[in-house]
Amino acid sequence: MKPAWLFNRSLGRALLWTAFAVLMAVGVNLVGISIVGDVSNWSLWLDDHAGYFLVWRLCLYGATGYGWLRMRRRLSWDKDTRQRLFRAEIGAVVAVLLLEVSVWMT
Repeated sequence: MKPAWLFNRSLGRALLWTAFAVLMAVGVNLVGISIVGDVSNWSLWLDDHAGYFLVWRLCLYGATGYGWLRMRRRLSWDKDTRQRLFRAEIGAVVAVLLLEVSVWMT
């Protein structure tokens, strides 16, 4: 017997999108490395433009937060679901903060 969760269509789509995002990130890095010459120059270029990437990430966080709040207002949940969602939101905010702190500590 096949486990149902293993061959779920939505899981397959999520895996395909994840693979697509990883391949795009690898592609962008390879193109960037080829443009500037080598990995050390690419690393220096990334460090020089870190401020622009911070602005980009803040815009993404803002757009995601705005969309999340609009979606949250439109849906109605029972008390238990609302409490679980709140915990997930706290976890997401903590994860983003930890990622940003790790960027600043390097």
